[in-house]
Amino acid sequence: MKTRLIGDRTVSSIGLGGMPMSIEGRPDEARSIATIHAALEEGVTLFDTADAYHLHADEVGHNESLIAKAIASWGGDASQVIVATKGGHLRPGDGTWYVDGRPEYLTQAAEASLKRLGGDAIDLYHHHRPDPAVPYADSIGAIRDLLDAGTIRLAGISNANPAQIREAYDILGGRLASVQNQYSPAFLSSRPELDLCTELGVAFLSWSPLGGIKSAADLGTAFAPFQRVADAHGVSPQVVTLAWHLAASPGVIPIPGASRPESIRDSVRAADLTLSDEELATLSAALNDAAVTA
Repeated sequence: MKTRLIGDRTVSSIGLGGMPMSIEGRPDEARSIATIHAALEEGVTLFDTADAYHLHADEVGHNESLIAKAIASWGGDASQVIVATKGGHLRPGDGTWYVDGRPEYLTQAAEASLKRLGGDAIDLYHHHRPDPAVPYADSIGAIRDLLDAGTIRLAGISNANPAQIREAYDILGGRLASVQNQYSPAFLSSRPELDLCTELGVAFLSWSPLGGIKSAADLGTAFAPFQRVADAHGVSPQVVTLAWHLAASPGVIPIPGASRPESIRDSVRAADLTLSDEELATLSAALNDAAVTA
């Protein structure tokens, strides 16, 4: 498995997003654990989760607990594994989502996540989503305080715009390790954030890199050039898409979600696929044309 950097930590160039294993449509626990074990066996060392990845109001942190259980039960060496989690986005149990960026809440949420994940500190903690009711500086100030206190080892933000990235970078004293934003062939609007992260030397973790749970399977149909390139390499269009992510910048680390072992085993093949300049130009031109006609 090829690697990339988040702060001073080396991680696999392909991560695993845990959300599909805990929200609507989630599989049974045995299949989820098998999926996480498959990722570990393939060399994945970055797992993304959040306290809000759950269904019912009384199971906050379901995905955090699931990932911690799976890693603990794996028979291999997990000493280099990083679990990234998030706080500030909540689910009351009726299928809706809401935000809470109050510093006191973020502190409480991080401490609860640490108990579920175990260990002395959270490897990487993201502020999940800006709260319009709370000054962004106040929310990021809480993340800074968690970093200073040693509750978290690395600090990140999610769903942030360029101004928020710069603000967080400054408040954290240059210690912003990662930004986690949506980015895919179907969602290109985070390109300015990706480019800013490259400029600042901050890792960019692209979530829903294949277009989301409902759309990932149809990626080759929706974006025919990705299918053609995939056919030329004898891989899936999903692998080509993840390789396209990796080619965007040395700091990009896609975190595709998965709930089946075969899905993550396919995804990790992207780490060894190098797309030619001509192929990348073809894919970019197709996406630009699609954006113009949309």
